[in-house]
Amino acid sequence: MHATWNNTYTRLPEHMFARQQPVPVAAPSGLVLNTALADELGIFFGEDWPEFIAGNQVPMGADPIAQAYAGHQFGHWNPQLGDGRAVLLGELTGAFGHVDVQLKGAGRTPWSRGGDGRAWYGPVLREYLISESMHALGIPTTRALAAAATGESILREPGPLPGAVICRTASSHIRVGTFQYFASREDIPALEALLDHAIARHYPQAQNADGFLGQAVAAQARLIAQWMGVGFIHGVMNTDNSHVGGLTIDYGPCAFMDDFVPTKVFSSIDRQGRYGYSNQPNLAAWNMAQLATALLPLAENTEATIARYTEIVKGFGDIFEAEYAKVFAAKLGLSTSSQSSALIQQFLKMMGQTGADFTQSFRALGSDEVARHIGEHPEFVSWHEKWLVSADLTRLKQINPALIPRNHLVEAMIDQSVAGNMQMFHVLHAALQTPFITPPNPEFMEPPKAHEVVQATFCGT
Repeated sequence: MHATWNNTYTRLPEHMFARQQPVPVAAPSGLVLNTALADELGIFFGEDWPEFIAGNQVPMGADPIAQAYAGHQFGHWNPQLGDGRAVLLGELTGAFGHVDVQLKGAGRTPWSRGGDGRAWYGPVLREYLISESMHALGIPTTRALAAAATGESILREPGPLPGAVICRTASSHIRVGTFQYFASREDIPALEALLDHAIARHYPQAQNADGFLGQAVAAQARLIAQWMGVGFIHGVMNTDNSHVGGLTIDYGPCAFMDDFVPTKVFSSIDRQGRYGYSNQPNLAAWNMAQLATALLPLAENTEATIARYTEIVKGFGDIFEAEYAKVFAAKLGLSTSSQSSALIQQFLKMMGQTGADFTQSFRALGSDEVARHIGEHPEFVSWHEKWLVSADLTRLKQINPALIPRNHLVEAMIDQSVAGNMQMFHVLHAALQTPFITPPNPEFMEPPKAHEVVQATFCGT
């Protein structure tokens, strides 16, 4: 594995991370390699690429570390989290910018907290498939570079499962929780170094902490609006899973809605519905408030800074509403206006009341098929007549995907892969790379049958 490395994070104060080599595994073998992304990043893999992805070999020029961070998990403060099963190999630079390369499932670190630091096929292939699907949908996300089997079994609640490692890339792995870690320790030098680093990586136009916070708030608002537009539910929007650059990161118990239920929750551990679909904007704003709080130790005048930061964070709502209106107006072929807002809200209301499939209902707009999904609603005919007067039907198929990684397909893919058959993964993955085109496997577009419905998703740790 050859690449151009420029490991800037390891030049920060050394207590901000731990030097950590990946833990070797018994018998690495390749599961999937993203050759297009490798080419884009200037990475040259040989036939021994699984050795590098599984962690048995470290590329020349890499400088592996595990990063420290803290976080609010389901609203409860945890002062010490950190990379418990991830190793940041290093950073690549080139015409594409600056990109982290990280192994997830690479063994124990100082922050493993009693865990084994490993992953199994399920979460690895789920993250690979869904993160690459999100990228194809045009949503900011970490990317999947490769996945390798370890040749080892790991113990989880269902019993022994085949181990795997995913290699993912990102513009950084800096989280709200990274700032919280050093703020909670009143480590001003580390906090200053982290802020300068994060500004350089994500918002070089920002002049100071105020500018950085404003950019982070806006990026997060845009991201959540895009999630809502495809029916995506992250599942664990803890501050340690909230990326300051506005990326979707840490695909654990995530899922896409089938039938439209605004309060829908999938995560098996989210018993209070904290991270349900409709609550994601509120939680994102809350996370941004925690970022603002973490920046306060850098302030010279705390009282004045609190007032400024409060206004910046309150601005999340206006930015989100504007982005949300833009996303859904586009999905309906409308311009953003008060009239289009009413049409959007009525369409969503009818979908919710009829139990219509989220993806199929939007995809069917502009054809007679839409009546099949929500036509039974008593308000549909009058809504449809008003909508047709205002709608531009020419780009609907380029905006509303035909295909999402539906939960029942993802679960079936995992079951087959664990049994030793990766064919469904590859076929589904290939189809998801062009989500706005009707796939050669039209069954991939269909919602689940009653016995296929997935009620809960799991973190995988």
